[in-house]
Amino acid sequence: MSGTPPLSGNTEVTVALTSTANDQLSDFDMVLNSLTLTSQSGKTVTLLSTPQGFEFTQLNGKLAPGFTVTVPQDIYTSATATVGGAEFACVTYIPDYGLTSAYYAYGYTPDANVTVNLASPMTITGSNMGLAINLQVLQSATLPGNCWDQGASWSITPTFNVTPFVLSSQPTSPENGKVLALDGEIAAIAPSGDSFTLAVAEADATADSVTVSTGNNTVYQGIGSFSALTVGMFVDMDGALQPDSSVLASRIAVEYASAVDVVIGPLTSVAASEPALSIMGRDQQGSDFADSYLIGGQFFSFDSAIFQISGQLTNLQSLPFVPSFNGSNMVAGQNLYLSSPALTGGSNPYTELDAIILIPQTVNGTVTGSAPSGSFTDYSVSLQPYSLFPNLAVQPGQTTLLNNPSDVEVYVDSNTQLLNLQPLSEGGTFRFYGLVFNDNGTLRMDCAQVNDGVAAQQSISQQGHLETGVAQIRRETGGPKQTVVVTRQHPQR
Repeated sequence: MSGTPPLSGNTEVTVALTSTANDQLSDFDMVLNSLTLTSQSGKTVTLLSTPQGFEFTQLNGKLAPGFTVTVPQDIYTSATATVGGAEFACVTYIPDYGLTSAYYAYGYTPDANVTVNLASPMTITGSNMGLAINLQVLQSATLPGNCWDQGASWSITPTFNVTPFVLSSQPTSPENGKVLALDGEIAAIAPSGDSFTLAVAEADATADSVTVSTGNNTVYQGIGSFSALTVGMFVDMDGALQPDSSVLASRIAVEYASAVDVVIGPLTSVAASEPALSIMGRDQQGSDFADSYLIGGQFFSFDSAIFQISGQLTNLQSLPFVPSFNGSNMVAGQNLYLSSPALTGGSNPYTELDAIILIPQTVNGTVTGSAPSGSFTDYSVSLQPYSLFPNLAVQPGQTTLLNNPSDVEVYVDSNTQLLNLQPLSEGGTFRFYGLVFNDNGTLRMDCAQVNDGVAAQQSISQQGHLETGVAQIRRETGGPKQTVVVTRQHPQR
């Protein structure tokens, strides 16, 4: 066929990570041990042979740098992967029991549990191309319907969709190579003074390195220029994924220049009388994480912290409401970036926070109506009961209360990337990415991106009882070691 490209030589394939998820899981970590492609003639090529760990819930609808590998040009018809340790977690509030974080983990993942769906047949040709490894979270975890039931069945079955994409020199969305909200610590600065090595934050305190370059169009927030960057500084950045898996930065933000430790994740509770807050540490990084412990069940004091809003979205002043984030209106469910001078393990006194930054997040919900609002369209979105906002709103003793925690008003304008395939209309379910504000008891999102939504999470309901603070460990016959850890949080001095 005349339109078929010639297949000879090799192609540099840039492998990137993403995920498709709803709101039920707050964390999904796994170690990807290997990834292999098989051609139509039966030849195999190994994309990954060195294990790498990734946290996927933060990548819902986003793109993260992975690695670049040389692949023989061919038509590939199948793919396989193996996974080592894997863990997912959910957060819920159970009346008469408390705020609960349940972790479900495999010490290793049986090969039979792992599925890779390849866009088939997939032609690899040209000098370079991108390959997205998309974890389908709905198909990858089965859990009790209310997050935790003593003795309930559960499983981890990692399921990936592998699809090619074109790397754009000026990407507009994750679908053509735009990287959003890449967080990490500067590990080294090149002598040339225009690039650095970023150690990317991970929940288990390990870090993968990404090379970051800058240019004349790089925007700096919190600092004046590249020269203000120093080794050990934490940054939050956006940019364009390059063929060698480096990132050309379009935005570099230093949220708090003297930070020693940072923790990123959803706010789980606010204790009005302290004042103190707790967070589920999805990512964490700093000098006090040498022991690889996860932040969860620990409260932080915010009585002297400064409050900031991420500069990723630049249209805040155009919104038809006044976007505000401070100690009196932050609410459980918002995605936060915490900066601390030093984390301490005890609760007397709590660790004092230097800065609290509201950062974008993804919510999954159903559109119930829409109306014009200035230069925006306001979509009324209904959340599932297991979403963090309605789930955690029932906690007693909170600083702020929501009028209707199951509803979010989502504001879409000409800046919003519409990546959804189904029409954005009433009755449809979508994933909305942006900044969520508590506006006098009403949740409102400044939306940067829309993707098609995800149905309800797989679940197994089973009657049972709760055992406070007990780790449940069981071994399936012929299967992996499985662990469930339940933590209960109480803000006490």
